[in-house]
Order: sequence, then C-alpha cells, then structure tokens
Amino acid sequence: MPSDQLNLYRLAFSFQDFSIMDFRWLLVHLLPSLGFILALALLSHILRERRPPTSTLAWLMAIIFIPYLGVPLYLIFGGRKMLDKAGTKPELAQDRSRPLNDAHIRDAVLLEPDSGISPPSANNRVTFLFKGEQAFETIVDLIHQASHSIFVATFILGKDETGSAIVHALAEKASQGLTVCLLLDALGSVRISQKFLSPLLAAGGHVAFFMPMIHLPFRGRANLRNHRKMLICDNRSAIIGGMNLASEYMGPKEVAGRWQDLSLLVQGPVIDHITDVFRSDWKFASKTLLDDHATTNPATRFNTRGVTQLVASGPDVRNDSLRNAILTEIFRAERRIWVMTPYFVPDEMLLEALCIAVRRNVDVSIIIPKKSNHRLADLVREGYLTRLQESGADVWLYEPRMLHAKAILVDDSLAMVGSANMDMRSLLLNYEIALCLYDADAIGQLEAWMLDLIRKDCSARQRQPKRSFGLIESVGRLFAPLL
Repeated sequence: MPSDQLNLYRLAFSFQDFSIMDFRWLLVHLLPSLGFILALALLSHILRERRPPTSTLAWLMAIIFIPYLGVPLYLIFGGRKMLDKAGTKPELAQDRSRPLNDAHIRDAVLLEPDSGISPPSANNRVTFLFKGEQAFETIVDLIHQASHSIFVATFILGKDETGSAIVHALAEKASQGLTVCLLLDALGSVRISQKFLSPLLAAGGHVAFFMPMIHLPFRGRANLRNHRKMLICDNRSAIIGGMNLASEYMGPKEVAGRWQDLSLLVQGPVIDHITDVFRSDWKFASKTLLDDHATTNPATRFNTRGVTQLVASGPDVRNDSLRNAILTEIFRAERRIWVMTPYFVPDEMLLEALCIAVRRNVDVSIIIPKKSNHRLADLVREGYLTRLQESGADVWLYEPRMLHAKAILVDDSLAMVGSANMDMRSLLLNYEIALCLYDADAIGQLEAWMLDLIRKDCSARQRQPKRSFGLIESVGRLFAPLL
C-alpha cells in the first residue's frame, strides 16, 4: 500500500478515535455536570414554590434519586404557578360590582374579593341545566339567537355528533359577521384537527388552543390545563359548569349511559366577570386582545335578588382562590357540607378541614360515582374516603352511570357550581371557574336535586370503609397531585 494512502487511513482512524473519545467525554463529564447544575436550579425552584409538603417531597426525591427521570418530568409536569406569565393576561378580578342595596344581601356572608375572586353582584338569574339534552338545546338556542358575539371555551370538544353540531352552529353565525371565538385546551381536545374545525375557520371564526403540548423548554407547562367551560353570547347570557361539548356529556337526544352532569345558564351583571375570564384566557392563548366593542353590551338586568360571585382559579392567580374559598366555607359551616364530585383526591388541609367539621357536628356528605372513568383515581380515593367516614362523614355512591357534576352546598347560605373536581389537580394546578350562589331559591333547587339522586340512584347502604389498602392504592397516592 502506498505510504500516502496509508497516512490517510491513519489520519482517518485518528479522527474517528478522537470523535469517539469526544463523544464519550460528552456523555461521562459534560452532560452529568449540566444535569447536576439543572437539578440544583430545579431543587431551589421547588423549595421556593408554595405547594403541599407531600408534593414538594415527592419531586425532591425524584430529582435527587432518579435525576435522569425526575428532571425531565419536572420540566414537563412540575410547574404549578406561572406568575411571570400572569402579567400577560388582563386582571381577572376587575371591580365591576354594583351596589348591594338590599339589607339582607349586605348582611350575607360573602367571599372577600381578591385575586381570582370577583366582587359579588345582585340581580342575576340562574337556571340549572340538570340534563345533557337540556344543556345542548340551550347552547344551540343561545348560539342561534346571538346577534353580536359568541365566545366558547371548553376542555373537550368531541369529535362526534355533538361537537360537529356545535361547530357548524358556530360557523353559521360567523358567516353572518358575528365575532365567534372558540378556545380549546390542547390536551383535552388533542383529537381535534384543522379539518374538523374547517367549517368554522372558513366562515371567519377564530380558534385558539390553550397551552400546546409541544413547546420550547420553559415556555409553558404541559401539566397546567384549562379545564374551564364557558359559553358567552352577546355578553348577555352564559353557560358555565362541568359539561364538555361532547356526546358523553350532552346531545340532541337522550343516550343510554350518558354521564350525569350539571351546568348553569346565567344572565345578569355577573356576565361581565365571566367575560373578563374568557378575554384573559383568549389573550393568553391567541396572543390577541378581543376588541372592547365585543364585550361592552350592557348585561340584561332582572328583577330578582339573585346574588352571585365568580371565582376563577389557576396558575396565573397568586392565591389558590377556589381552594381557599372552599376552605373558608368549610370552616364557616354550621349545619351541613354536601360535596358532589366525580373524583375525590383532596390535599391534606381540605381533608382535615372536613374531618374537623364532622367533629363540630356538621353534616358532611360526599356524593361520588360508584365507578368513575378513571380507575387510578378510584383506587387512590379509598384512603381519603375511609378517613372521612371514620370521622363520621357519609359517603354516597351514585350507581347508574358516571357522575361528572361538581357542586358544593354549605348550610342554607351557599351553593357552588363549576368546573373543578374535589382533587388536587383541579384546585392546585388547572385553570378552573366556579359560581357561588347566595340566593335561597337556587340553593333549594340544588338541594332538592342532590337529595333526589341520593334517594333514587345511590347505594341502598353507604360505602363501607376499607381498613387496609393494597400496594397499588398506596403507590397511587404518590401521584395524587397529578390525577
């Protein structure tokens, strides 16, 4: 072999050896060093965050003992508050309250307005939507009657008959020149494609996805979802509650096995506050601000006393406003606390507050589905429910089908209905919304509906407490903040 060719081979092998050594050095020295620095930064960040001790400890252990898994998981799922991004959103609790002149209303025990907690407003009309068929018909009617603007936010838009019907109804109004905005959560509506939304987009409607799952590092949190459900027409009527826009929740005709759920039709001054929340979310997701003229139509006034107060909770709110509101009402309760929820995975403070209420001779009752659509959540809830029952609380299992309604009754003074489950994900991670009702008629309607479900559809006997728990249940509790 010629010497020149031999030298070229030697040079090539030397470069190959150098590249292999360089790559090994990168794996053995540089990447671990960078990972160590990143882990230290994350540990410092976790310790500064206001999160439950169990959650803090779980993330600390994951990052310290399994950093190659814990660090990337925290970057994807770990963030809780995004206060640095809150400045990009309009202020939620704008003071649009009207004077509460009625002496009875002024003396009522209301929540103190704060970040995420709007001032109370009177003269609102609230209609309960107890059935999915009723909710669907109301939504379609409101869309058809709209003359100026339609704003819709939902966690899940079904790729089914219900979702298609609503998209086409919105498209029809957009083609007539109305401002139509549809806000979808990127995870909950992950199956929704541009093709499915094409009728609305072609008609001039606007669509935005909240918190895309794929993003640049540190530019968002895949774990923080927009779980709010809102429909606002002409700033005059709104629907909020627990129902997503899919066939499991609602539809034009009754379907066997459809979930039992609950939403509210709201009219009156509180619409201003609901619209504020939507405009804030829309600006955050679409990077565009809705024109003022789209939301300045005066809300209709009604000759009713209906006093309501909106609570919006999420990573952009400094306090855990919804959780704190629930805690406040639990400690205020003198006679009863009835909780209806599809999943029951509270944090320690909420659980202890309920146990203390039982010891104060308050009637604490939890209404949950006998079997939910999340097996892991059902396993994890067992320990929490048993602890409550051992304190003296009642737990009722709804048997016919999935129960997805979220409602709380406190004494005869408060009813709370919204999108949040009684779990750590809803109360500490997600963007949620709830309406507090202080009107005696509304409270009475919700009480009658709850009692009817207990008498007709819950187990003849209450849930029997479990004294021991399997390994899966115990391990599952470690993941409770993510359920």
